[in-house]
Amino acid sequence: MDVTAFNRQAWNRQVEGGNPWTIPVTSQQVTAARRGEWSLVLTPTLPVPRNWFPDDLSGKKILCLASGGGQQGPILAAAGAEVTVFDNSPAQLDQDRLVADRDGLEIETIQGDMANLSVFQDNSFDLIFHPVSNVFVPNVKPVWREAYRVLKPGGVMLAGFMNPLFYIFDFDVMENENRLEVRHTIPYSDLEQLEPQRLQKYIDDGSPLEFGHTLDDQIGGQLEAGFLIAGFYEDRYPQEIISHYIACFIATRSIKLK
Repeated sequence: MDVTAFNRQAWNRQVEGGNPWTIPVTSQQVTAARRGEWSLVLTPTLPVPRNWFPDDLSGKKILCLASGGGQQGPILAAAGAEVTVFDNSPAQLDQDRLVADRDGLEIETIQGDMANLSVFQDNSFDLIFHPVSNVFVPNVKPVWREAYRVLKPGGVMLAGFMNPLFYIFDFDVMENENRLEVRHTIPYSDLEQLEPQRLQKYIDDGSPLEFGHTLDDQIGGQLEAGFLIAGFYEDRYPQEIISHYIACFIATRSIKLK
């Protein structure tokens, strides 16, 4: 299966269905961001610390990586940054263009695979904002390598991702019985480890396919690419029973030193 093509269409459907991560910010939020009143999330609930961003975003070149949906890009543009939104889903990019047209923002949108940023030259961006999305690619290490390449020396990547622990549990049992039952191994792949009937339902419903990457690939992969990890926090998703026991979302602030 061509995962990139399948997930592209799946996220287009998520936009049609009103997934919360596809709903654009309001004009009121854009106006507040222009006044310097804004916050963003890399993970479900906790705002990114403001000291993870430059003191002044004016003129900073920011890549919102796999970050379509009209949420982060417009806020950063309203705060003064020169924003490029790169996403696999044309419908998600449409949400950013909608806000840009509505509120008079300059945002460049480019459709593509987060693991292939060849459209960008080396040392192009001051900051990359990469919320939880690499769960939708089979191999995360190329994402880190490409992010490192396109950042300027001294540039910063803010990334959110899943703790792979989430994927060891039986999803049907979690959803239907509200309890945890260990079933899967890590690294995890919907294509390889879901029961055939559930996988077929995912395919028939057009749900995005997911992959649970090891921490060795998520954190070690950043270090291997050349990043220095200078910030870290965890977050929870209250709707999931596993959040009663452990935080399953991670955010990192990583620096390209040279």
